[in-house]
Formats: sequence, structure tokens, C-alpha cells
Amino acid sequence: MDLTEDQFHQQLAQSARMVEDAIEGYLMHESGIPVTLSESMTYSLHAGGKRLRPVMTLWACRAVGGNSLYALPAAAAIELIHTYSLIHDDLPAMDDDDMRRGKPTNHKVFGEGIAILAGDALLTYAFHILARHIQKAGLVRPLILDLSTAAGASGMIGGQVADVISENSKTKPISHSAANPDVTLLETVNYVHTHKTAMLFQAAARMGGICAEAAERELEALADYGIKFGLAYQITDDLLDITSSTEAMGKRTQKDEKAGKLTYPAVAGVETSRQKAQNLIEEAVADLAELGEAAEPLRHLARMIINRNR
Repeated sequence: MDLTEDQFHQQLAQSARMVEDAIEGYLMHESGIPVTLSESMTYSLHAGGKRLRPVMTLWACRAVGGNSLYALPAAAAIELIHTYSLIHDDLPAMDDDDMRRGKPTNHKVFGEGIAILAGDALLTYAFHILARHIQKAGLVRPLILDLSTAAGASGMIGGQVADVISENSKTKPISHSAANPDVTLLETVNYVHTHKTAMLFQAAARMGGICAEAAERELEALADYGIKFGLAYQITDDLLDITSSTEAMGKRTQKDEKAGKLTYPAVAGVETSRQKAQNLIEEAVADLAELGEAAEPLRHLARMIINRNR
């Protein structure tokens, strides 16, 4: 049965609060964190955001018959990784952004040094949460493997590196792989989007399934859903950078073009990008067919992200 808009948004808000409460609880019981570091970490964690990745983890767990409470540590870990990446992305050496979610970025409040260390602390603490709070010890290893792969050198970091070195290369694509020196602009954009953004969504979905001890075919369905969701999300984000306003987005817009970044709209055009995002969402929804009604919140989540205005 389809969810109504009200039911969906109630579930979304409730799940986001669950994640926020869990993170608050984990950090409250940690002693020995310097006050300034703690303030910097919590500043970015409390800065708002849609909590899409951790919500996806909870809902993926539920979609394959699990209890979402058991997936809370994994959901919290995903959100900490995402928050750390935003802190570092905003730094002057990276995207040099002054605003994030309508508030001054972390380094504008606490300085670059503390912002870097706060990001490092969130990254490290994500794995601490998995090791300490996942109830079934046998699930810790696959969860850490999924998250470290998605966030590491062959995942988000690799995608960020490709993004950085591809700036101002709209006419001459720069290879992201020594094994494949001849790449097109579109291949480069797909690499950046897949690794920098989509792999963390893929991990979010898979980790929810792992917490539910899902069958391998169910994990594959969740992984396919997550990667396509993530690609569509990033393409939509690129489109919003062109079409939306700073006030609506809570961060500077039109910055990708000014920075010379390779984006899907810059390479393929606006209309092609919109159609690509729509196709990806349709495919993502289709990937969940065998999971039945329990996956309906995930389907609704996918349809929501290409209709967002921020």
C-alpha cells in the first residue's frame, strides 16, 4: 500500500529523530573529549540536514524484516562519516564555502585547525560506534568493511580527489585511473558522482540489510537501489546549484560553474540530466520489487529526492 505524504514525512521525521537521539546518547557518555573539539563536532552534527543516509539504513533494515533499532549504531556511523566529509569539503583548500545549511561553516566558527580535527574525530568515532554498539559481534566486521570501503580511498575520498584534479577540465578530461588513461568527460563525471556520493548511499542501504542479517540477494537489491539513488541525488544536487537560490539551499549556489567543476549538467546539459536522474530513480524503485510492501518507505524516499528544492 502506498504511503500518504503525511505518513511518509511523519516516518521520515521520526527516524531522523531516532538517529539524532542515538548520536547524542553515544557522545554524552564519552569522557575526555576537549571542550572545544566537542563543541565543533556537535556544531556540525546539530546544523540540520535531511539525515537521508541514516534513515535509509534504518528503512533498509526494516525492508528485509529486521528491527531498525538494531541498525541505529550503523545509521549513526553513516551520519558521522557524512558530517565529517561536509566539514572537510567546506574548507578553504577544498570548496571554500562560508555557509552550510544556512549557518556559518565549521571552520568559520572554530578555525581551520579545529575544523579539520573535528572532521577527523567524527570519522574515527564512526568506527568506534560500530565496534562498541553493534549487538551481534559477527556483524561488526562486514559493517566496518562496507563503511570503510565506501568512505575510503576507493570510495568517497577517491571521488573527492578526482573532483579536485578535474576542476577546470571541461575540454580535456583527466583520467582517474592509471589503468584507463583515455576517458571521456562523462566517464569522469560518473566516476566522481559514483565514488564521492553514491557509494556512501550504497553502504547505507547495505548496512541496514546487514544489521537485519539479510540474504545475499536482498543485500544486492539494496546495494543496487542505494547506488542509483546516490547518483540521482548528486545529479539533482548539481541541477539545484544552477536553478535554486542561496536562500533555498542554505549554501552558496552557482558555485560549481565558477569553480570550474565537472558536473552532469555541465557535460550533458540540463534536460538530459533531469531525464537521467528520473531514469535512475525508476530503476532504483524497480530494484526493490522483490522486497514487497516493507520497502515502500524506501521507494517513496527515492521519488522524493528528485522533486526536492534544496
